[in-house]
Amino acid sequence: MSIIERAMQRGAGEKPNDAAGAPDKDPGAFDKDAVQLQGDIEETSPDPLPEATAGRDARPGLESDDSAVHGSSSRPHTVNLALMRRQGFLVPGDGRSVLAEEFRMLKRPILANAFGESGHRVDRRNLVMVTSALPGEGKTYTAVNLALSIATELQRTVLLVDADVVKPSIAARTGLAVDRGLIDLLEHPGRDISDFLVRTNVPNLVVLGAGRSHGRSTELLASAAMAQLVDELSTRYPDRLVLFDSPPMLSTSESSVLARHMGQIVLTVQAGKTPRAAVSRVVKMLDVCDIVIPVLNKAAGIPGMNYAMGYYLDGKYGRQ
Repeated sequence: MSIIERAMQRGAGEKPNDAAGAPDKDPGAFDKDAVQLQGDIEETSPDPLPEATAGRDARPGLESDDSAVHGSSSRPHTVNLALMRRQGFLVPGDGRSVLAEEFRMLKRPILANAFGESGHRVDRRNLVMVTSALPGEGKTYTAVNLALSIATELQRTVLLVDADVVKPSIAARTGLAVDRGLIDLLEHPGRDISDFLVRTNVPNLVVLGAGRSHGRSTELLASAAMAQLVDELSTRYPDRLVLFDSPPMLSTSESSVLARHMGQIVLTVQAGKTPRAAVSRVVKMLDVCDIVIPVLNKAAGIPGMNYAMGYYLDGKYGRQ
């Protein structure tokens, strides 16, 4: 059995077949197949943006103002959609595409794992780390597109955290001006999280930057302040999924520390490039998390898949 197949079984909450007789670590996880990302975009008619969720989170015990829901500023920061389009990211309002459908397929099991069939949050499973074995495999591309896809949900919000504190890139990729974030929060644990959240012009999308560079970032991520922070992020907003874009697993120590706090992990593997030995090593490192979902990036198309996608994109379904 291949390493990817093992990871797929773990993503479905099962033990690998060669571990027969051992109890399942997570029998309640959503059953799923690995998602393959081809990255070819075929634009059709525009998809409408969801309505902003201002005021929707007015619940007992939670701040009801818009800044508490979406971020620290009453005026949204601008995501540079033209810049993102040039880089091949999903762009809200650009219409249905093969890429958009692939991320819809990826987010469904993640949301099901996080909130359960009843729609209520399952403990810590709304904390999702996106990582890879090595640099350059597309983990930030996956994290940003996944966040944008989840932001189109009608009853969900998404917080995208740049946890690649060694080499942050979300601000540069999105065109956001973010000068403080995760590391600053960990250095000053008494500060209110909402002071560091960046509300964006994309409805339902909030960003937490990486913050300033720090020589002891691994220790900060392993601190009691980090444990307290992830607990608050997990429970503060019951409708929110929190996505962490982490460093590659084999490049730094921060990602291994971060993985211990997560309820789900998305492992990005570049087709035809990532060595099998590297994937094998990372899968063992991610044994700290019950749910690991593999994503094969830049995969060759499945025979017949483009035809099937084209059928729906060109038909009535694609024009709605």
